[in-house]
Amino acid sequence: MLLNFFISFGIIVGASISASVAAIVSNHPPAKTMVTVAGSMKLWAVAAALGGTFQSLEVLEQGLFRGEIRSIVKELIYISAALAGANTGFGFIMLVRRCHQLWSD
Repeated sequence: MLLNFFISFGIIVGASISASVAAIVSNHPPAKTMVTVAGSMKLWAVAAALGGTFQSLEVLEQGLFRGEIRSIVKELIYISAALAGANTGFGFIMLVRRCHQLWSD
């Protein structure tokens, strides 16, 4: 569960920082680029943290049709942890943007 959180967090923060470096090189605003990339990467970060969405759907299917409630709860916890990590990463990027606005004034 903690692994899913930090994988999705790292994908959001890493992609945003890499995009900001590319924005600096191409003479675009890095803070705006970071926020744009972080917002568009949230779903992909969750999918990557779960190891592919098909595996998660397969586990949910087994739980529903075979009556394995424990596997459904476990998979929902993994999905929630990945979502929390992606949202925390996005919040971190928004914090970086606010700090940038304070420092530039």
